[in-house]
Amino acid sequence: MIDAQTIAQRYIACWNEVDAATRRQLVNALWIEDAHYADPMMQAHGQDGIDALIGGVHAKFPGCRFELAGQAEGHGPHVRFSWSLIPNHGQPLARGTDFAALAPDGRLAQVTGFLDQPLGAA
Repeated sequence: MIDAQTIAQRYIACWNEVDAATRRQLVNALWIEDAHYADPMMQAHGQDGIDALIGGVHAKFPGCRFELAGQAEGHGPHVRFSWSLIPNHGQPLARGTDFAALAPDGRLAQVTGFLDQPLGAA
């Protein structure tokens, strides 16, 4: 049985890690080598691509952080959770819901993200 909340918390921790070396360790521990990430604005393949994508988000939105919104849910090898992208002071810039598929070892194999509140729609 999977612990959806722990997986979602680890996922958010990857996205919030600003130190490149530490973030890479988190990505390697959470994602399988040939994992895939996609949302309406970007996509990445493999640990290298996912790590680079997260680094790009930090460059574009310095000082912002992701927060879980509500409780993550799991069903079989799938996890669903919602999040907000929040600047240091202020209201969320974006909100979304991500759906993850887990590999047999419990790491992320694929994440598909949906924007519930796209950037600039606040």
